[in-house]
Amino acid sequence: MSDRKQNVKEVTRYIKREIERELWARAAGRCQFNGCNRLLYKSPVTQERVNISEKAHIYSFSEEGPRGWGPFKMNPKGLNEVKNLMLMCHDCHKTIDQDQEGIKYSALLLQKWKIEHELRIITVAGIVANKKSHVVFYGSNIGEQRSPLQQEDAMAAMFPERYPVSENPVCLSMSCSHEDKSAAFWESESAHLKRVFEQKVVTLIESDATKHFSLFCLAPIPLLIQMGALFTDKIAVDTYQPIREPNGWHWQEFPEGFEFIIKKPIKLSGNPVLVISLSDSISHERIKNVIGDNVSIWELTVHEEHIGNDNIRSKAQLSMMRAIVRKLMIKIKEVHGETTPLSIFPAMAVSFSIEMGRARMPKADMPWIIYDQNNKEKKFIQTITVGE
Repeated sequence: MSDRKQNVKEVTRYIKREIERELWARAAGRCQFNGCNRLLYKSPVTQERVNISEKAHIYSFSEEGPRGWGPFKMNPKGLNEVKNLMLMCHDCHKTIDQDQEGIKYSALLLQKWKIEHELRIITVAGIVANKKSHVVFYGSNIGEQRSPLQQEDAMAAMFPERYPVSENPVCLSMSCSHEDKSAAFWESESAHLKRVFEQKVVTLIESDATKHFSLFCLAPIPLLIQMGALFTDKIAVDTYQPIREPNGWHWQEFPEGFEFIIKKPIKLSGNPVLVISLSDSISHERIKNVIGDNVSIWELTVHEEHIGNDNIRSKAQLSMMRAIVRKLMIKIKEVHGETTPLSIFPAMAVSFSIEMGRARMPKADMPWIIYDQNNKEKKFIQTITVGE
């Protein structure tokens, strides 16, 4: 019999008591699945003392298991050593082993989680890394198109930084029968958004222990700005961006050379207008055709090579957006005053629209009259006012 066959035969699932004790000590009696942290020595329902722990193998006990034997092929006895074991609850153990290919829950990821958990226990025993987040879907008609949002896509984009609080997302969407060129559309959608936000989001903020929200939205820009203004920057929010290439909601590398540019108006005495040329360039003539020549046009844009529909790649760009909007509002108020309404003509991505609204200072900023390009009318039309 070869040495390898003999080793395989001698490997059992029995884990020595000293190994088990060390595993419990390293985990502080808590599930080591990142973000779970469940106490494993008592029932979560009755609080009675009961051992609900399981010893999960990082590299599988069976060579045909989800993550195989990896470096233990030549020494399978090492599979039962503490470095290859994680303390887990039944649910999390089952979750990682259902990944039959070992791709989503790879051995490298599990090792990383084990190390992070044990370092956290060493630092301050029992501190939980709160990764729970309320998933929020907001979809509205964009022109004649519907905006479907898929829960699976959202969960994949959040993982492994965040986990949904519930399998049911907070849905703020409505189906409106009006065409988006009509005043009735904007009035009904805006009123619905305010109402459902109060009912569903504010209620969670006031009553639920989890105060974090993950936003997945596909809707016209004015409504996205309004939703961002409802959330404000005082509530913990992760805003996600639908990316065309590669398709999905996962963040990519920061685009090299990306930076915002503020263009000041030539004439400062007119009615203040803010043009946002990020996903497309907006000529000033289009503005004047709608609201006349007596305008003072400010513009927020980027270098020409970064103007386009897919120019948002990195989460860091959202922080940049909030910062530049705050800076821009100060500059505009210094010239035009805090009570003069600001007309906004935007061409920008979903996430930028939300973050612009979140950057708004409700008590300090002037009212925003938001316009939207309507393809049927072939011009910008006035939609909603934020902060009237």
